[in-house]
Amino acid sequence: MITKKYLNELTYEIIGSAIEVHKVMGRGLLESVYHKCLMEELKHRKINFQTEMKIPVDYKGKLLDIDFRCDLYIENSIVVELKAVQEITPVFEAQLLTYMKLLKCPKGILINFNCSNIFKEGQQTFVNEYFSKLN
Repeated sequence: MITKKYLNELTYEIIGSAIEVHKVMGRGLLESVYHKCLMEELKHRKINFQTEMKIPVDYKGKLLDIDFRCDLYIENSIVVELKAVQEITPVFEAQLLTYMKLLKCPKGILINFNCSNIFKEGQQTFVNEYFSKLN
């Protein structure tokens, strides 16, 4: 059963993985490089995930052909979106929140590798109504 405690511990591991990738690779690379490195780090830590998973959009029982893909869907409970940009904009947050809602996912993490310090400025964690219903 998924609990808030479990999700918080998993979040700690995910952010720790991103910090490790950033420490090894530094800043200034393309998002795709960080994506592959983070996948390797998650595998090393034995954290299950899906990558570039197509997100279903159900409208009145009909699946719509909308090509939404999240960077990482971790342990079927946390959506992770990766960026390597100068600045996080509201559209990136909206993207993550949309994926969380469509997947009925309680938690999401937005990680920007183009920063000096992942922990202090390179990540934002979001929760929604599904999180508030957990024990």
